[in-house]
Amino acid sequence: MTQPLLNARPESHLFYQTRARRPVLAEARDLHIWDVEGKRYLDGSSGAMVSNIGHSHPHVLAAMRAQMDKSTFGYRLHFETDPSERLAAKTAALMPEGMEKVFFVSGGSEAVESALKIARQYALATGQGSRWKVISRQPSYHGCTLGALAITGYGPLADPFAPMMRVMPKIPAPRAYLDGLDADDPATGAHYAAMLEAEIIAQGADSVLAFIVEPIGGASTGALVPPAGYMQAVREICTRHGVLLIHDEVMCGGGRTGAFLGGDHWGVAPDIIALSKGFGAGYAPLGAMIAHDRIVNPVLDQGGFAHGFTYAGNPLACAAGLAVLEVIEAEGLTANAARIGALLKSRLEGLMDRFPFIGDVRGKGLLLAFELVADRQTMDPLPAELNAYVELVELAYAEGLIIYARRTRDGRAGDHFLVCPPMTATETHVDEIIDKLTAALSAFAPQALRAMAQAV
Repeated sequence: MTQPLLNARPESHLFYQTRARRPVLAEARDLHIWDVEGKRYLDGSSGAMVSNIGHSHPHVLAAMRAQMDKSTFGYRLHFETDPSERLAAKTAALMPEGMEKVFFVSGGSEAVESALKIARQYALATGQGSRWKVISRQPSYHGCTLGALAITGYGPLADPFAPMMRVMPKIPAPRAYLDGLDADDPATGAHYAAMLEAEIIAQGADSVLAFIVEPIGGASTGALVPPAGYMQAVREICTRHGVLLIHDEVMCGGGRTGAFLGGDHWGVAPDIIALSKGFGAGYAPLGAMIAHDRIVNPVLDQGGFAHGFTYAGNPLACAAGLAVLEVIEAEGLTANAARIGALLKSRLEGLMDRFPFIGDVRGKGLLLAFELVADRQTMDPLPAELNAYVELVELAYAEGLIIYARRTRDGRAGDHFLVCPPMTATETHVDEIIDKLTAALSAFAPQALRAMAQAV
């Protein structure tokens, strides 16, 4: 749809981040979306890394129709429902040993808020009321609610609301590629993990409640894979100081990285997990907070979890989520994400030979990203005023490819792009992604190359 046609539409009563308009969605099937003008787009970011099993999967739609014929709502204080019980059991079976208790929510921010609250109530129930600080990383993103923003290290999103919340302590994210360190060297992992221990000690260990971390980075760090030994060292440090470990699996969970949980790649079991996005795969608002029995039982023994949402355990959402997990299992999509992800990553790395402003390609499975730089040696970013993170997304969109971008350097500068198609992607889809992305990068190249020349 051309810009004049976009502008000719009646003014929308909706508002989100900006006044920008987009074409009207007509239909979505598997990896492709069509607008009302008939243009086809390849969903190269699964929306916001949500549509893990593709769009309009018949098994999920059938499960939702069947549930709609029975009930679409049952309040959790009035009834148990078969879909929520079955989904909770199946979810618990996919978690590390001992993580048997599931609390359903409608999205990632709610999952993180729930994780923070169960952690605090556990501390109170076990005589550790002095613990309330939650350490996170800079940069990081954990949600848009005030509690989640307090642990988010992403200035443009969090800073405006700082007077309204108690901002929590941060440590640097382990961005070895920017710091000139070898991510495959266990000494690098130990270096970054030591920052957590130093912060716990500086804050006073008896005041620190938890450390929250994305096992594989999401939007704020662009599919950052931690250096060797980092996740294991973080687990050991938290255990030693009595600090709860929370894994934010909202983006990297659900099989996208080639394991159901991002943390599974390192065999590290946290105390609490936040899960959403690909868990419901875009079919219904759905997420979960999963906690170890030793966390939940003291809270329930002390009168119950003082927290809840109206739509927690909604039977229609849970029926959709259960069907999503069945599709992932029946079609071997976690293994496919690992296989196709390795191919796509290799193809993205191949683009570095043609485009010198691509400075890094990273990720696992189908949670992948590439970062643009002005200089590969110094890793200096392209000038912020170039707005590469906006420009390249628009050029790709014009080619019929949807990708997802953020500022890399704490939200102020730098440009990375997430390429995360649904887990149903094939070799043919990889070819289409690379062809369209190459066209967009070629259109962007004159601007980037001029900026690189001026930076010399």
